[in-house]
Amino acid sequence: MKALENFVAQKNHWNSFFKGTQFSLDSATDRQTLADMIDNALSPENLTCDGELPRAEVNRRYKELMTAAKQLKKLDPSVKFYEYESEIA
Repeated sequence: MKALENFVAQKNHWNSFFKGTQFSLDSATDRQTLADMIDNALSPENLTCDGELPRAEVNRRYKELMTAAKQLKKLDPSVKFYEYESEIA
């Protein structure tokens, strides 16, 4: 669960600067929102920062996000991943 907890902590940290939502793994709504955020972060444009990142960093980010997605799916099988559902399941 470390990758998922790190993902949530990072989102909450950034949201704290702007008085944004603090996400919790205890809430079904928050879990789906986090799944959507992971899906979004895995898009090629976001994953590679529009091609600006070196391949090693892209691979590291992909592995970290996929691990967080798998941990979230294990925690709550009802969450939906739209782009990467087949890879996460």
